[in-house]
Amino acid sequence: MTDLLLYFLTFAFAVFITAASLPYLRKCLASRLADAPTALKNHQGIIPAVGGCAVALGFFASLTFIRLITAFPTGTLKNLRGLFIGGAIIFAAGLIDDIKKPAGLPPFVKLSFQFLAAVILINYDIRIQFAQQPWGDILTVLWICGLTNALNLIDIMDGLAVSQAALGAATFAIISLPSEYIYVNFAAATLLGTCIGFWPYNHSKKLKTFLGDSGSNLLGFLLAALALGTSYSATNPLAVFVPLIILALPIFDTIFVSIARISKGISPLRGSPDHFPLRIERLGFTRNQILILCICAALVYDALAYFIIKNGLLISVIIYALVFLDLLIFAAFLMRSEK
Repeated sequence: MTDLLLYFLTFAFAVFITAASLPYLRKCLASRLADAPTALKNHQGIIPAVGGCAVALGFFASLTFIRLITAFPTGTLKNLRGLFIGGAIIFAAGLIDDIKKPAGLPPFVKLSFQFLAAVILINYDIRIQFAQQPWGDILTVLWICGLTNALNLIDIMDGLAVSQAALGAATFAIISLPSEYIYVNFAAATLLGTCIGFWPYNHSKKLKTFLGDSGSNLLGFLLAALALGTSYSATNPLAVFVPLIILALPIFDTIFVSIARISKGISPLRGSPDHFPLRIERLGFTRNQILILCICAALVYDALAYFIIKNGLLISVIIYALVFLDLLIFAAFLMRSEK
């Protein structure tokens, strides 16, 4: 079989497993994994939060399936083992957090699990390569923990977190396909498939399902790991920073929310309705409109990231500056409109 057919099989198998398992997971686990409305969550009724279980099942089952029918290079198998073990830790911590809701796990405990998963990735050679040690490993841990939480923070509207994860996975797949970074190729195709398989349930009226912390944290962790798996460009050293653009919206929301809370004397770890999508909603936009705007913005950023990879240093500097300025203006607009 050709590589493209294998990637498609991986993607399709992940879609099927994720989508097919969700009705059964809802039936079996809804009583233990459910999300009730709170002061910060204004959804109607108690919604099953078993999406993370379906995402984990689809992701791990799909990669196992493709491993059984494909001969992977030794180095790739080592990377995939790290992805499996680290992902399992992140999923387990999120699952415990979901079961213990509304109290959940203390922030320090969740960060400890994330730190452990990041260290495991490093031990399996998934790490930042452009910085010398020990700074490279320190940055790797910060990147893994930061992005894991970023996807969790942005999971505040139907389709928002899963759409950003799907677009990020698709972009990493496109970037990695010409290369020999096989673990990124297959893992990105698998992650995209799980997102597509879950996404309709997030919007469904009859079978509405939430990701839960287990799902959003796992998506963030896997995206962070994928970002570390390719060199991006052999001729443009600034291309190593394109993951910051590919995942600009979750990263922006995390930074924006943290600054907004600290400026009010609130802990950045404490929940409050100051995420940028919620601020846009208060301006009169519907949630579907906000979702479309965020998808369009992510598509533009993904295209710019790809453009950086294919061009030289000057173009890269200009694009990075424009993206930074764009987000800075957007943040200023949100703060002003709130006042």
